[in-house]
Amino acid sequence: MMKYRQLAISNSRDLLFGIAPKPLRTRRGLHIGGGVVYPELNFTLPAMDVTAATMPEVARHYRDIITGALKRAVELEAPGVVIEFETVPPMTSTPAYGLELANILLDAMNDTHVKHGLPSVLRMTPNDNREFARPPLMRHGEHWERMQELFEGAAKAGAELLSIESVGGKELHDEALLQCDIGQVIYAMCSLGVRDMAFLWDRLNEIARRHGAVCAGDTACGFGNTAMVLAEQRMIPRVFAAVVRAVSAVRSLVAYEHGAVGPGKDCGYENPFLKAITGYPMAMEGKTAACAHLSPLGNIAAVYADTWSNESVQNIKLLGGMAPTCYMEQLIYDCRLMNRALAEGRESALTLRRWLVESDAGLDPQAWVLRPESVIAVAQAIVDAPDYYRAGVAAARAALVELKTGHASGALKLEARETAFFDRIEAQLDDLPDNEPEFIEAQKQVVDAGKYLPAEYGV
Repeated sequence: MMKYRQLAISNSRDLLFGIAPKPLRTRRGLHIGGGVVYPELNFTLPAMDVTAATMPEVARHYRDIITGALKRAVELEAPGVVIEFETVPPMTSTPAYGLELANILLDAMNDTHVKHGLPSVLRMTPNDNREFARPPLMRHGEHWERMQELFEGAAKAGAELLSIESVGGKELHDEALLQCDIGQVIYAMCSLGVRDMAFLWDRLNEIARRHGAVCAGDTACGFGNTAMVLAEQRMIPRVFAAVVRAVSAVRSLVAYEHGAVGPGKDCGYENPFLKAITGYPMAMEGKTAACAHLSPLGNIAAVYADTWSNESVQNIKLLGGMAPTCYMEQLIYDCRLMNRALAEGRESALTLRRWLVESDAGLDPQAWVLRPESVIAVAQAIVDAPDYYRAGVAAARAALVELKTGHASGALKLEARETAFFDRIEAQLDDLPDNEPEFIEAQKQVVDAGKYLPAEYGV
């Protein structure tokens, strides 16, 4: 059964950057969600292989990245920084690689704190390699063991925030997107995905407790962001991607029901719904994530940011300097603006919030469902539902209501071919069974049985 039965934030005016009902205090004193928005820098390598032969060069890249980024943070007097180490697959499949690089980052962060007083915290995000087995093995096997080993080693070394972009259910969800099949979307995320999340986060919580680390949060990036990218490429309707985003909140919520306390991971654009439901702080990304992917959510995403991230930028040379250093500067300036608004009081912060919302919301349905009023409506539908399956259906219906109402009022701009999908999505929802056991049996008859192993999800 679902843990959350009511909203932590029920008034849309209380959804605001830098403030969460349940803030997180880190070892070095960052108060995430406690009234300050912190920059969260995410970075990766330029195009290169990661092997035993290239590891010295890989290590040099990470040493240069963290040195340059922290130096700029000190120069710009950042109040603190979050550093995310999001591994690429070889760094998870060979945990020694990931641990070597994590220690490089931690050593530099500690040195900067000692010399300059800059507080920082490391978010460790191993790549979920379980999908590399076909069909995926979710609960055993080499990929699962190596991933646990990396989490354990990183937490022991001092990585305080544990996160992941987990992939349970993705093997069916990709096809569901291309077919615009909302039933299969719900099966992938709210039947398979939630079961995998419960299994995964119970184990991550055990690791965190052993080492005094924090379960931060998951993200439905491989689900909701895949839909967003496909919509940007006009391969699927934007209204369908918007509904998928609402449904994805049900899946990501499970992390918080099994020990996560935030900040939710940056690429989870479902985090606004989770902030309303749980009250925990959230990382967000928007315009500063254009280095990794394009989106229609560049400003509105910042409304909910307790840390403000750039997604992931390669360590390449730009005119101003190395890209991670440049992005650290951009993040710091964005955070300065939000923090200045907070410092001037609630009304000033709400004015900035209004500008961030209104600059995006009417131009794309994916932004419209992230309006504070829409967030509360979808979040309320989720907590009112008796189980995850019906929460997924309820989230989809609530998102549809918000989109149809916004379009009918003239506030939401939509092309005619987009509005045609309202009835199609609604008809699909109307055809779904009333209970999950019947739903699961029906889905088993229509999905490609060769793509997944139901037993790996306990169904």
